[in-house]
Amino acid sequence: MRITASEVARLTGGRLVGADTDADAVSFDTRTLRAGDAFVAIVDSRDGNDFVGNAALAGASFALVSRGRSVEGITCVEVDDTTVALGLWGNHARRLMTPRVGDRVVGITGSAGKTSTKNMVHAVLSQRYSHTHAAAHSLNNDIGVPVTVINAPADVDAIVIEMGMRGFHEIERLCRIAEPVVGVITNIGDAHGERVGGPDGIARAKGELVESLPSHGTAVLNADDERCAAIGSRAGCRVLTYGSSSADLRWVALSTDRYGRVTVGFEYGGETSSATPALPGVHMVANAAAAVLTGIACGLDLHDASQGIGQEIEEFGRMVWLESNDGRRVLDDSYNANTASMLAALEVLASAEPGRKIAVLGRMSEVTDPVGAHAAVASRARELGITVMGLETPAYGTDAMTLDEVVGAVNDDEWDALLVKGSRVAACERVVERLLRG
Repeated sequence: MRITASEVARLTGGRLVGADTDADAVSFDTRTLRAGDAFVAIVDSRDGNDFVGNAALAGASFALVSRGRSVEGITCVEVDDTTVALGLWGNHARRLMTPRVGDRVVGITGSAGKTSTKNMVHAVLSQRYSHTHAAAHSLNNDIGVPVTVINAPADVDAIVIEMGMRGFHEIERLCRIAEPVVGVITNIGDAHGERVGGPDGIARAKGELVESLPSHGTAVLNADDERCAAIGSRAGCRVLTYGSSSADLRWVALSTDRYGRVTVGFEYGGETSSATPALPGVHMVANAAAAVLTGIACGLDLHDASQGIGQEIEEFGRMVWLESNDGRRVLDDSYNANTASMLAALEVLASAEPGRKIAVLGRMSEVTDPVGAHAAVASRARELGITVMGLETPAYGTDAMTLDEVVGAVNDDEWDALLVKGSRVAACERVVERLLRG
């Protein structure tokens, strides 16, 4: 969405330094910045202002920088806080797209399944709205949400926005930027529970999405999750539910193939349909149901919405089957983890073709009860006959193994399918990279 540097200065209360110019996309990473993008110097663990010169060399059209941090050779907009300014810019872009997107602005949150559901909703809405936009990756915070909105194409006719939560009022803040009209909550688990006092606090924080919806909006909630369903009482708009029994859209698992992909049947308003999500696992069925119901909330019928399921993109690190360098099957779910997603991934591994199964697990961070959570995962792995190797952690009741030790043990062992999973801090993708490249 094209905008001039002078307009960004006006929106953010900033000061334009240099000749006016324009851009139709924004980036906060000089490594992926394309010529003509605007660069935003985010101040976090690293100071983005230190990389403005790199952005200029990469061909950035202008840069949003902190006060007094302009550099020669590139037009700059100086502001007090670049993250706050980016949010103001994002909200401006959101309001400009209103005539084209109408009510088709979807916000998605939940303790697990946000990104998979985002990708499914994108595929579902694309059945009717050919210019549906969603971020290619998990951009779900104060930086990622406005970047997703700003980088929507000029002809966008629907937009899907993932929203993360690390504390109270974060989703409320993201909603002020993106102004969703349809809000989806996938579930209430234990991710980031230590920050908000456990599951009840998580439900309160996630519920900020529903409370932020306009009166003509729609809340889409998981009826199988008691805390999630209860959030409907906080809505000032229509509420639609999905679930395996009593819900507006009901689902049933029909069959499972050799890769763990589940064909699911849907029933809504007396009509039935079926589909098979691209990613394996029974937990993907609930995500698919959320996506189909979101499509219905945005004007599609059950049949058309179901046609989108199975066409969603697959992202590395998110429940994707790969092949190791010696031809064995690796289930890469290394991007992140909490208790629910760990247990779901173990079930997928167990449902794969017969043979010996190994799970290489990194630690789970920011769960409400770390000791109990890791013990529950280890217990379920034993019940399923899965051998656990702890990557740099003894939390699963096994010896902590270094990366080299894990890779060596895996390469020397006899197994047929292997799961790799852990929280971001565990960087479990290192294992996948080693197994795939040899």
